[in-house]
Amino acid sequence: MARLAEYRFGRLVVDGSEERRDVIVLPDGVIRNWWRRDGHSLVLADLEEVLERLPERLVIGTGAAGRMRPDPRTVQELRARGIEVEVLPTEEAVRRYGELDPARTAAALHLTC
Repeated sequence: MARLAEYRFGRLVVDGSEERRDVIVLPDGVIRNWWRRDGHSLVLADLEEVLERLPERLVIGTGAAGRMRPDPRTVQELRARGIEVEVLPTEEAVRRYGELDPARTAAALHLTC
């Protein structure tokens, strides 16, 4: 399970490895270079690769200034699937992830704006 540290604009350390692109952290691994169709929104299709692997909680990091916004229908669909969703600026999301059980939590993190 991944450990997150040292977030600052455009940079996050995941298990000791520096990441400069958005990431999805799962209990069983890390998806590096996560890309969304529209860089400042999040739709369900952007999570398609990991949708079946998401645990019971997903923390979404919306960037340093909170510019990436999840589509409300995406949050609604995730909750309908039984996934608790928290949407926070990335610095807060990284801190919140550290407070939670990493075996039961995933994080989708936008590292820049």
